[in-house]
Amino acid sequence: MTPYFNEMFQDGAVRKPYAGLEPWSAGMPADRRLAKQAEAEALFRRIGITFAVYGEGGDPDRLIPFDMFPRVFTAAEWAKLERGIKQRARALNAFLVDVYGRGEIVRAGRIPGRLVYQNEAYEKAVCGFTPPKGVYSHIVGVDIVRTGPGDFYVLEDNCRTPSGVSYMLESREMMMRMFPALFRENRIEPIDSYPERLRRTLASVAPVKCERDPTVVILTPGHFNSAYYEHSFLADLMGVELVEGQDLFVDGAFVYMRTTEGPKRVDVIYRRIDDAYIDPLCFRPDSMLGIPGLMDVYRSGGVSICSAPGAGVADDKAVYTYVPEMVRFYLGEEPILKNVPTWKCSDPSDLKHVTENLGELVVKEVHGSGGYGMLVGPKSTKAQIEEFRALILADPSNYIAQPTLALSTTPTFVEEGIAPRHVDLRPYCLVGERIELVPGGLTRVALREGSLVVNSSQGGGVKDTWVLAE
Repeated sequence: MTPYFNEMFQDGAVRKPYAGLEPWSAGMPADRRLAKQAEAEALFRRIGITFAVYGEGGDPDRLIPFDMFPRVFTAAEWAKLERGIKQRARALNAFLVDVYGRGEIVRAGRIPGRLVYQNEAYEKAVCGFTPPKGVYSHIVGVDIVRTGPGDFYVLEDNCRTPSGVSYMLESREMMMRMFPALFRENRIEPIDSYPERLRRTLASVAPVKCERDPTVVILTPGHFNSAYYEHSFLADLMGVELVEGQDLFVDGAFVYMRTTEGPKRVDVIYRRIDDAYIDPLCFRPDSMLGIPGLMDVYRSGGVSICSAPGAGVADDKAVYTYVPEMVRFYLGEEPILKNVPTWKCSDPSDLKHVTENLGELVVKEVHGSGGYGMLVGPKSTKAQIEEFRALILADPSNYIAQPTLALSTTPTFVEEGIAPRHVDLRPYCLVGERIELVPGGLTRVALREGSLVVNSSQGGGVKDTWVLAE
């Protein structure tokens, strides 16, 4: 059996970061635990923290399971992660500015041009344009897994619209409400400054034509979107308007919002819709979600769009394999955080290795997300492996493969008590005039025994993430 790193127990003893949680968990009888779990679910339901899974029947407002056992990092562990995440965010934004400009990294032969310029996420509409402060990706969600005491790997980068920050904030709120004594007894870094930091980040990248305090809005596809709760939640906490496409219009060189007091100019749009839908005159003509003419205003410096159109080329899973090279090329530094070893099926030798070892690998679509479009070889049947082999051979460039990592486990409350379950981490790095992140992130937990898939759409849950103060 694979020796998974248990973040709480090592050599039969409790690791120091979790020392404050051992008496709490050991002293919680089953009936109190069940009562607290029911209380948490009732609160989440009342507040409205739900999500939808497209294409599935059942409850359209499904609760993401919340696990009450927090995950803990020391200050030193977090300091290393923070340095690595900020370094990665700088490199990814430098890459985006470059490939929509001179393309020096391609000219230098450090990344194949076809991976960039033939990528479906590469937007020719922004070629030659550099957004304010040179920032394309303003919220970078870096998915990180742990395999040992000091071993962290980046699983993937999310440079467009990484979701889940509302669950990070609400999980903390829930724990503080249900177990206030824990927070009195342990020195835990706060995360409640995130909305203010996000607003400050968005305001800092106001367009060149903005000569006053910028007006920021969040653009949502509407209440049928699976992340609508998060959109409205962040708008409330930041004190900005939540708008849909029909609430905005272009007039001349600017974008305006319809209000009861007449049109109001908008300077920064935090968009939570895909590139293809933001402007029907530039992208999909059938889009009912966007604002006609928005891209003309954007390119002329009349409005900022966060994250910028075209940022998605940086979170392609094949491009991901070159991020360490980006760090070296643009920053002249060695990567602090390691990539997971990855085989690109577009490469004939890699393809041969992958197809010969499918039963041992994790295979992903380069544009896949949410745990869909992937094969976990060791957990798959022979029929599933053969079906996936045919998909890969039909379109090799659409897939990458990685080894099945021994993801760390943390204690998790399950029906029979407390048991180890696999976890990952998504911190949210804000990039504007400066780069910053709150000390914590979204810990996702695979609630099914033995499962390595933590996505909420695949049955995963969430838990509070603690960073201990020094």
